[in-house]
Amino acid sequence: MAAAHAPPSEGEVLVASRAAAKTRPAASEAPGAAASLTASLAAGAGSAPTETPAEIALADALHSAAIHLLRRLRVRDRASGIGPAQLSALSVLVFGGPQSLGALAAAEQVRPPTMSRIVAGLQRSGLLRRHATEDGRRMRLEATPKGVALLWESRQRRVETLASALGKMAAPERATLQQAAGLLQQLLRQL
Repeated sequence: MAAAHAPPSEGEVLVASRAAAKTRPAASEAPGAAASLTASLAAGAGSAPTETPAEIALADALHSAAIHLLRRLRVRDRASGIGPAQLSALSVLVFGGPQSLGALAAAEQVRPPTMSRIVAGLQRSGLLRRHATEDGRRMRLEATPKGVALLWESRQRRVETLASALGKMAAPERATLQQAAGLLQQLLRQL
């Protein structure tokens, strides 16, 4: 079983996303991309955007890098033996505590019938258990010790993969990413 660590914040995940941005040019590198995105945002909102083209280009680059980083790290999740939807739901229960099915579905942005199927799979695998609430009308879903261990092991694999990639970077680049981590935390508080 992996050693216990604090749960990752979204900022921790986004900090390393810059390395993944190399897989796709940033909006500023694609001719007209920022202008096109600006025009699309203005058309969709019905008024001129308050963001500058540079802010939109940076937002596009961060968005793309974060998605690519998470996709690459998610490959390591295959070793867990459960699918990404189950792993994500399990993560909500481990880091957020016991939840009702409705709250879990809302957190995962899926419909309750979809979450029922995900929960059934987790329960069959012994990763989740149901508890009746005091009024007996609802069930509380809780990760089992086996589920907690599986989630931490999966997280540890992703962190080790990311740490290995960071280890291949020069010290000044790592220092820049360390500074960016704090800035990303500030950015997350604005969302």
